[in-house]
Amino acid sequence: MPNDKSDVLHGSLALMVLRTLDTLGPLHGWGIARRIEQISGDALALNQGTLYPALLKLEQVGWIKSKWGASDNNRRARFYSITAAGRKQLTVEAKNWERISDILARFLKPAEEDL
Repeated sequence: MPNDKSDVLHGSLALMVLRTLDTLGPLHGWGIARRIEQISGDALALNQGTLYPALLKLEQVGWIKSKWGASDNNRRARFYSITAAGRKQLTVEAKNWERISDILARFLKPAEEDL
């Protein structure tokens, strides 16, 4: 049975998490995962083994911070929010992905002079 959902491209998860938190404010891990899946049109599937190590790494480098709180269903959950350093890094990450996307687009649709 084919899987229509793609794995997250290496290095893109940090950008998606930072953008999500910058846009929506503090969220717990499940909320971050669902938002990323929603924005991707359900083309991406995030599992705990992918998301939580990434959140830990982002917190360790100071781009996000977390605190415990109660979720909508009144369960204890860790809520993540972007830091000032994370907002600066978001700008860097977005520029890097735009540059990489432009390069890949050249390979997908080479200009006449490149042929």
